[in-house]
Amino acid sequence: MNILYIGDIMGEPGIKIVDNVLPDLKKDKQIDLVIAQGENVSEGKGMLPEDMQRLQKLGIDFFSGGNHTPSKEALKPLLEDPLQPVIGPANMPACPGLGYKFFQTPKGPVLVITILGETFGHTKVEIDNPLKTIDQILLVNKDNPRLATIVNIHGDYSSEKVIFGYYLDGQVTAVVGDHWHTPTADSMVLPEGTAHITDVGMCGILHSSLGVKFESVIPRWKDGAITKNELEAEGPLQFNSVLIESDDESRLARKIELIQKTVA
Repeated sequence: MNILYIGDIMGEPGIKIVDNVLPDLKKDKQIDLVIAQGENVSEGKGMLPEDMQRLQKLGIDFFSGGNHTPSKEALKPLLEDPLQPVIGPANMPACPGLGYKFFQTPKGPVLVITILGETFGHTKVEIDNPLKTIDQILLVNKDNPRLATIVNIHGDYSSEKVIFGYYLDGQVTAVVGDHWHTPTADSMVLPEGTAHITDVGMCGILHSSLGVKFESVIPRWKDGAITKNELEAEGPLQFNSVLIESDDESRLARKIELIQKTVA
């Protein structure tokens, strides 16, 4: 089956570029399942249910999560509901839900999991051990039928995200990293058959600091000023994703393709 994973959707510009790109992409690539990182959808922090519904109408089937996922109270009942296609990190105690769910595609079920990286820069988040958490999730679900297992590793350090990918090589279909909002050039199928990329990138304004206005962050770096992130709303848009082709019998990956588009 063909599974598309879309990088962090950053506010309204991110929604706009998804609307522009996704419908034709689904047809051209015969995509069976679309997963998107949803932790930055609503004004850059969290995702409101109404924005989730907008994106579902555009063709997104399932939403992975990150450290901002529990910031919207209205989303919490959906995180806890096994029938709602949205999850937060499995190893973040403050986030409701298990951090993984099965999604039923026309071809069969797919298991989607989100894990936070253990090293998270200056952000103060309580995080359980990522490797022990993923071990437990895979053990609990080892006998549950599925066509693919897609694991999202949401974190800062490239070294950690690479280690996580190789640790799971041969056990899952794909390990997709995000949170940086900047795509890496290392997408590949690892030796034992797991597709991997350190960071898939984002959807939003191209000329920005990860979707944020430069003038809201440069004073912070230059002068130590306390500033609030302001989302950039003007300029060309970028769309970043990976397309994973999986083998239904082995539940591993045949290939992974980085798909990037810009729209003026």
